[in-house]
Amino acid sequence: MLPAAGQGPVPPASPAVAPAALGRTPPALPAAPVLVPLADAAGPRTPGRPAVPHGCWYPSADPAGEWVAYICDRGGVPQLWTGPAGGGGGGDGSTARLLDTGPDPVTEVSWSPDGRWIAYTAVPGGGEHGQVLCVRPDGTGRRIVAGADPGTSAYLGCWARDGSALAVTVAAPPGGPAPGPGGGGTALGGALHGDVGHRAGTRDRLAAFLVDPDGGTAPVLVATETGAATLRVCDLTPDGRLALVRRGPRARREAVVVRTAGLESHPVLRVADGDPWIGRFAPDGRRLWLRSDEGREFAALLALELDGDGRPAGRPELVAGRPAADLELLAFLADGRTAALTWNVRGASELELLDPAGAGRPVELPHEVVTRIARGGPAGAVLGLSGSRRRPGVWWLPEAGGPARTPWSSRDADVVAGGRPPVRPEPLRLTARDGLELGGWYYRAPGRAPGVPAPCVVHLHGGPEEQERPVFEPLFHELLGRGLDVFAPDVRGSSGYGRSFTDADLGAGRFAAIEDVADCAAGLVLTGRADPARLAVTGRSYGGYLTMASLVWHPELFRTGVAVCGMSDFATFFAGTEPWIAESAAHKYGHPEHDRELLRALSPMSRIDALRVPLLAVHGEHDTNVPPGESEQFVRAARERGHPAELLTLRDEGHDFLRAENRRLFRRTAGDWLERYLTG
Repeated sequence: MLPAAGQGPVPPASPAVAPAALGRTPPALPAAPVLVPLADAAGPRTPGRPAVPHGCWYPSADPAGEWVAYICDRGGVPQLWTGPAGGGGGGDGSTARLLDTGPDPVTEVSWSPDGRWIAYTAVPGGGEHGQVLCVRPDGTGRRIVAGADPGTSAYLGCWARDGSALAVTVAAPPGGPAPGPGGGGTALGGALHGDVGHRAGTRDRLAAFLVDPDGGTAPVLVATETGAATLRVCDLTPDGRLALVRRGPRARREAVVVRTAGLESHPVLRVADGDPWIGRFAPDGRRLWLRSDEGREFAALLALELDGDGRPAGRPELVAGRPAADLELLAFLADGRTAALTWNVRGASELELLDPAGAGRPVELPHEVVTRIARGGPAGAVLGLSGSRRRPGVWWLPEAGGPARTPWSSRDADVVAGGRPPVRPEPLRLTARDGLELGGWYYRAPGRAPGVPAPCVVHLHGGPEEQERPVFEPLFHELLGRGLDVFAPDVRGSSGYGRSFTDADLGAGRFAAIEDVADCAAGLVLTGRADPARLAVTGRSYGGYLTMASLVWHPELFRTGVAVCGMSDFATFFAGTEPWIAESAAHKYGHPEHDRELLRALSPMSRIDALRVPLLAVHGEHDTNVPPGESEQFVRAARERGHPAELLTLRDEGHDFLRAENRRLFRRTAGDWLERYLTG
C-alpha cells in the first residue's frame, strides 16, 4: 500500500541523527524521482545462439512461481531476461526471452508481488551511477523510475507487499540544487557519519522514496541520509505502515524502522555487512527478523518484537546461529514465516529451510556457493548458484526435494573453452608470522603432479571485506591453462572468519595485512607447492592496492605483478573517489586528515623507489570508485625509475568489468604478461 504523500506531521529529528543539531544546515534532498517513458527495447526477443559461454544470476520469480526474471550475459553484456522456472521448453534455453536489449549492464532485478512489473537497476556506461527501470513482463512499458536526472544515481529497494509501489534510493551529488518534495523526511546520519577531511560539505545526499511505476501517485519520501550511500528500504509491512531501512557505512551498518506516515524512525540493531537485504517483517508487522552480528563474532538470525509504533519491545532473540559460520543470505518463502538461510562455512555455502516451529531442513547443493535466494511463488524458491566447475546459474527449489537446474542456465560442458575440465580448488590453511591462521583456495594446473614446485600467482580479492570463494573464475582458468598455479588467500580484513578477523586490518593493522601476503608466499614455498623464483601477485580493487603494496614492501618475493583498479596513494584516492566511498573508506583505512601520516606510510607511492620488478596495471575508464589516476601515477613512476610498466585501460567499463569482450581482453593481457615473466 502506498501512503499518501506528506501524510502526517514531520516529527523533530533526534540529536543523534539531525545535522542541524551539530550546527550544520541540513543538505537539500535529492529531487523526487520523475518517471521517464522509454521506447520498447528493439531487437530480437528470442535468445538465439549465445555469443559467449554465459552465466545467469540474480533471480526473481513471478507471483505464481512459473517464470523467473534474471540477469544473463549470453549476449556479451549483463542484460534482463526471463525464462520458465521449471523444466518446460528446450534444454538449450530456447524459451528464455530478452526484455531489454540496451547496452547498459544490469545489476539487480525484482519482480513485483502483483506480477505486473519487473524492476531492475542498470548502470549506463558500466560506471558507478545507476538507474532504476521498470518493464512489463512482455517487454512493453519500459520506463526509468529513478536516476534519470544528470549526476544522480539510483538503486532498488523492496516492493510494497501488494505491488502498488517500489522503494528506490536516489543519491544526488553535492553542491547542486536538489529540492526534495514537501513534507520533510526522516534524517539518518549526522553525528554518526562525520564529513571526511578536506571534503567537508561535499557529501552525497541520499533519499529513499516509494514510487508508483504507473505514475498515478506522487513519490513518497521515506528516509534520507548523507554520506555513506548504503540507504536501502529492505521491507515494508503488509499495510505499508512501517519500513525497514538499512543505513550507515560498512562495518557500522544498522537497521532502522521508519513509520511511513509520520516519518518517525527507531534504530533497532547493528546488522552485518554483505548482502544488503538484511531482514523482513512478520506478516502482522509486530515481529522483525534480521541478519545481524550484534554482540557476536558471526552473523545470525535474530528476531525482535515491535510495539504498534515500530519501537523495539524487548531484547533480540536468537533464532538460528552457528559458532563459526556467518548467516550470509536470508530470505522468506511465500508464507512469510519459513526462512531460507545460507551459512558461509569456510567459504562454501550450506542451505537450510527453517520452518515456523524452528525445525531446519538442510538442502543438498549441487555446487559450492549460493549467491542469491528468492521466493518462488506459492511454494519453493529460486536460487543463484555458482561453483568451481560451473558458471553462475539459476536453480529451482521445489517445496520438497532438491534444486533443479533451469533449462536456460549454462551446462557444465560450457564452462571452460577447448573442452578442458575445470579445476576444483583445494582448501589451504597457512599461518601468519604472528600466529593468525589464514585460509584460501589452491588451484593446481592440470597435468602437474603434487609435490612439484610450480610457477604460482597469488590472487588477492577486493573489499577488503570480500572473501575468496570456490566459484568459477575465468581469470584463474586462463592462468591454469598456461601452466600457472593460483593461490587465492583471505588475508586479515576478509569476511567469513568472524568480526575480529575482519577488523584486524583497521588502521595500522593494514601493515600486518601486507605482511600476510608475504607469509602466504612463504607458506607456498615451504609446503613445496610454489617455485620461489617464479612467484607473481595480482588483485583487483583493494587487492590491486595490496598487489602494489606487496611489490614495494617485499620486492624480493615476486617477479611481477598485475594490479587491477587499485589505490596507489591514499591521499589522491580520497581526493578523487566518490564522496560516499571516501566516507565509508575512512573507517577502514583511516581519516584523510586525522590519519594523514598513517595513510602516507601505507601508500605504495610512498615506497615506489623500492620497486624492482615489471608491473601491469588495468583500469576501467569510467571508474569513479578508484579513479584511473591511481594506476596512471604508479605506472608513470615505475617507468621513470626504469622498470617495465604498462597500463591497459578498458573502454566503457567502471570499477567492475562487465562486458564480455573487455573481460576477454583483460584475461588474455594479464595471462600473456604473467606467462612472459614466470615461464619465459
